Amino acid sequence: MTSIAVEARTRMISMETIASILTKSADFLQRKGVENPRLDSEWMLAEVMGYPRMRLFLEYERPLAEDVITRMRSMVVRRGKREPLQYILGYVMFGGVRIQVDRRALIPRPETEELVDIICQRFRNRTGLNILDLGTGSGAIACALAYALPDSSVWATDKSVDALSLARENARTNGIGEDRIRWLEGSWFEPVGDRLFDLIVSNPPYLAKSEMDSVQPEVGQYEPLTALVAEDDGLADLKSIISGSLTRLHPGGSLYLETGCSQHAALADYCRSLGINDFASERDLSRKDRYFRFTV
Repeated sequence: MTSIAVEARTRMISMETIASILTKSADFLQRKGVENPRLDSEWMLAEVMGYPRMRLFLEYERPLAEDVITRMRSMVVRRGKREPLQYILGYVMFGGVRIQVDRRALIPRPETEELVDIICQRFRNRTGLNILDLGTGSGAIACALAYALPDSSVWATDKSVDALSLARENARTNGIGEDRIRWLEGSWFEPVGDRLFDLIVSNPPYLAKSEMDSVQPEVGQYEPLTALVAEDDGLADLKSIISGSLTRLHPGGSLYLETGCSQHAALADYCRSLGINDFASERDLSRKDRYFRFTV
């Protein structure tokens, strides 16, 4: 190697290592109030380097090239402004599929992935299911169910044209054709008319307006408000879906909802007022009442 090449290579490699840049990044993010500064730093550096996150721990003292440091610093600055980690990475893994995320739709949450897991466990031996995903957003639920229940037909509705565009992109990325998922524009049940389904699932807006005062900046400043907040103390869309499901489910069909943890008593009362008696609350992994379901 010539002296010029050696000099050029020296300029490209800094004194920063994986260990040092992770420490500095985590310290910076902690000062900015980020909830998981070290873990977020690891995910960002792994993305920049094209590594599985755990590989970072095997190469702690590895020197980093300047272009890696530049890209990492750019990501850390964005995270310091409380931009969601998922937007910075550009994707989230959800139920076995890769979901692109941006401001067009709500970021898929682990709690929603838990709901998909519950459904898949209960319906994995059923064939020919007709499934309706209401308010599909990024298409995460629809894509994950189509992936896990390959003999099913999925319909997915959303009133946002932008969200449906993102959902279609996610289906294509995961090799799920429009013969498996039908994407329909419109509010809740409007696009499906009188069609009947075996399973209806939704993660609708369920926050009360007053709750937005206490949400993290990642949510309040970046994610679409219409995907978060509902009238009637967060109950309006949940009630609309419950009442609409009565005439859209086959006999023996089920509705599964993600909800707020304090809303189940009100939802139970509403179901009784409609003559629905076969309903139940289910807890998430943190032991909170997170899901509400009924069967007709």
